[in-house]
Amino acid sequence: MGDNSAEPVALPERPKLDDIGIDGQPNEKNTKPAKASKPPKVAKPAKGSKPQPVKKEKAPSTPAAPIDPNSMFKEGFLKTVFNEKPSEKVITRFPPEPNGFLHIGHSKAIAINFGFARYHNGVCYLRFDDTNPEAEEEKYFTAIENIIQWLGFTPYKVTYSSDNFDKLYERAEFLIQKDGAYVCHCSDTEIKQQKGGEKGASGPRYACPHRDRPTSESLTEFRAMKDGKYKPREAFLRMKQDITDGNPQMWDLAAYRILEKPHHRTGDKWRIYPTYDFTHCLCDSFENISHSLCTTEFQLSRVSYEWLCDAVEVYKPMQREYGRLNLTGTVLSKRKLLNLVNSQIVRGWDDPRLYTLIALRRRGIPPGAILAFVNELGVSTALTNIQITRFEQTVRRYLEQTVPRLMLVLDPIPVVIDNLPDDYIEDIELPFSPKDPTFGTHTVPFTKTVYIDRSDFREVDSKDFFRLAPGKSVGLLKVPFPIKATSFEKDEASGKVTAVHAVYERPEDGGMGFKKPKTYIQWVGSSPAHHSPIKAEVRIFNALFRSEHPDSAEGGYMNDINPDSEEIYPNAMIETGLEEIRRRAPWPEEEGEKDVKKGEAGWETVRFQGLRVGYFCMDRDSEGGKVVLNRIVSLKEDAGKGG
Repeated sequence: MGDNSAEPVALPERPKLDDIGIDGQPNEKNTKPAKASKPPKVAKPAKGSKPQPVKKEKAPSTPAAPIDPNSMFKEGFLKTVFNEKPSEKVITRFPPEPNGFLHIGHSKAIAINFGFARYHNGVCYLRFDDTNPEAEEEKYFTAIENIIQWLGFTPYKVTYSSDNFDKLYERAEFLIQKDGAYVCHCSDTEIKQQKGGEKGASGPRYACPHRDRPTSESLTEFRAMKDGKYKPREAFLRMKQDITDGNPQMWDLAAYRILEKPHHRTGDKWRIYPTYDFTHCLCDSFENISHSLCTTEFQLSRVSYEWLCDAVEVYKPMQREYGRLNLTGTVLSKRKLLNLVNSQIVRGWDDPRLYTLIALRRRGIPPGAILAFVNELGVSTALTNIQITRFEQTVRRYLEQTVPRLMLVLDPIPVVIDNLPDDYIEDIELPFSPKDPTFGTHTVPFTKTVYIDRSDFREVDSKDFFRLAPGKSVGLLKVPFPIKATSFEKDEASGKVTAVHAVYERPEDGGMGFKKPKTYIQWVGSSPAHHSPIKAEVRIFNALFRSEHPDSAEGGYMNDINPDSEEIYPNAMIETGLEEIRRRAPWPEEEGEKDVKKGEAGWETVRFQGLRVGYFCMDRDSEGGKVVLNRIVSLKEDAGKGG
């Protein structure tokens, strides 16, 4: 066949990064692409059976009005908290344990603690709770700090609980001398029995036999713990609280334990390390925290928090608790995520199907969309269980207003327009946004051969199909006149259509007899002179799990994996506007991405709407001239695709 089709042109290689109106008919694709069960292999052809789709909420048909980004501080729980203690100098802290990557639930804690301080013209510490050297790794410290910056927050200071090891030890000795703590040599089983058995429900509570030893003896034993006399679990320092209290957080909690592991910051100086219950409130006190904001799982701990501050005679911050954020339809625990990574179900901790914050960043979720999601939900003391669809609705609304539009063809087939000359080229001007002229415009070549999506052509027409079919016309987005299919070619072995022939229906009267088509579809022209089309690998991410509650599935969450959680289109094509979008990234310039220089933004900041397809970003696998795209979210909720 006589056409001027060219091999798709790859974009020039980009320097490796350090850290990792015209929409037409919004029809979803109805052809099944290749799928990938275990990355990075390209998937096998799809099978006929499909997993039970995750139940979805209905997305709004029109974008909602933007919510005041500070609304959660102006009303409700957080307003009450401030009114309870209206400080001139608000000081908060975000105290993560550096033993894993943060997930979507942590975004609420970050937004609350940093946002509360910022709203009240205060400051917020990033304090790493590094009291367990057995579980901490440098990569977690770095990742946590990067994510906080990405979300648009700058810590007043980055501190470490280990900064206070000497002061904490002094307070521990002071507590012993006040007869407020003792060294215990009981086993785990014995301690559990003292507390009434499993969860304090099987028997009476009673005191540890070491509880009444002389303070001088406990002090000697505590120093012996420090000097290496005992092995791990042979001795503990326990606080002498109130074993008769109904609150388990007052049942003589451990204050220090022995760990024979060098600390990443203090080396071999210490063999004993303070527990969370001893460390947290005292570090809050040392840093003069005004409002210690944490989740309701620590509500019972407030009593012991205040007890310890009083017992060691230090300033007592105000602790208040809010309901944590949890997404259904996924798993967030470190143990389960590690199992998914080690089992190669996903590529790694930043696989876009996960809900770690580094995974959401790689998937292309803008930081502003995450903060908008937290703000929309508001803050109360209730546990917030939210469906993934609700999160995606917020992301979709956010992207609708903030990213440009491009034409993307996932599964291309060439359309040869036989009544155009071989060298025909017409520049078609396209706006990057149909609603915001400040986004600008660009031109793409309309040529004798264009590529359309395979799903936009049918060999046999039907009344309910409004795209291209033999004898039927369709509009190409922004092209002046429609095209009409006249014939097509097929590969006999596979049965697939390999090319469509059409005519350009330009009326002889110059347009007076032009009949507007019912539907417009996206397309990409073939023009070597314009480096068009650009070839891309597109990864469509669906729900990783088949059910809303993977842990409750028969056989557990590992038996609930959706085999179609990732669909790969290895031969997709995109128009040349992508080059300008890359140069002008980040899209949008907000939160932690707003101060990034043009051309230096991360791959994930190259975001756009693929007309009639979905929202996309470039993936960090885009190296060596290769373009890899991740779908951020679909254009609208599709209950049949689980995401």
